[in-house]
Amino acid sequence: MTEHQVKLRKNNIIENMTRGAISYGCKFNSPSSEQIELLGIAGYDFVIFDGEHGSFTLSDLEDQCRVAQMANLTPVGMVPNVELSTIHSFLERGVMGIHGPNITTPQDAQKLAEGCRYAPEGRRSLSFSRATHFGFGPPRPEYMAHANSQIIVIALIEHIDALQHLDDIIAVEGIDLYSVGPKDLAQSMGLPGQMEHPDVLNFISTVQKSVRSAGKSMSGEAITLQLASQLFLDAATSFINSRS
Repeated sequence: MTEHQVKLRKNNIIENMTRGAISYGCKFNSPSSEQIELLGIAGYDFVIFDGEHGSFTLSDLEDQCRVAQMANLTPVGMVPNVELSTIHSFLERGVMGIHGPNITTPQDAQKLAEGCRYAPEGRRSLSFSRATHFGFGPPRPEYMAHANSQIIVIALIEHIDALQHLDDIIAVEGIDLYSVGPKDLAQSMGLPGQMEHPDVLNFISTVQKSVRSAGKSMSGEAITLQLASQLFLDAATSFINSRS
C-alpha cells in the first residue's frame, strides 16, 4: 500500500454543521459492535463512547472506533478528565471528537481545546497510531491541518462554580459546542437528584444565554443524542406492548 491510497476521514457532525443540519447520535456505556453497525444502517451520524462512566478500555475504544468508521459513523469519546495525556490516549484510538467533563474554569477549557489539536492550534502529540493512519498518507503538515479541521470539541459545564468564570470559559478559542450536565450540577448546588429544580434550570438558561451572546452554540443546536440503553429499552417495551 502506498501513502496515496490513504483516505482521510471526515467528521459527519462538522459536515452537517456547515450546512445547518442536525446530527443524530447514540451514547454507549459499554462496547456493542452489532448495535453500532445497526445504527449505521439506520442512518445515524455519530456515536459517543462514555469513557468517564462506562466500562471501555483503550483497546475497546480502538476496536469500537474501527466498527463505527466502517459503519460511516463518527466516533466521539467522553473523557474522564481533560488532562493532556487522557485526551491524547482517546484521540490515538481514533475518536474524532472529545466531550470534556466538568469545565469549571477557563484553564479547564484551555486544556480541553489545546489537547484536541496539533500545533499551532494546540498541543496534541503526533504519532504513528491508527488515528494518524499509522504514519501513511499525505505529508504530516497536511495531515495535521486536516485532523485539526475535523475534530469536534464539546465542553460540559456541570458545577455551580463555573458561573463565576462563565464568560471567560466561553471566550476560550477552540471549543465548538457547549452543554450542561444537570445531574452533577444539581449536586454541586446542594440539590442532589433535583435536575428540574428552578435553580438548576436557571443555571442552564444562564449558560445558554451567555453562549449565544458570544456567537457560539449549545450542543443541542447541532446534535440530537439518544442513550443506547434507552433505545433498546424503548424498542423492547414497544415490542411487548404491541403483542399485549
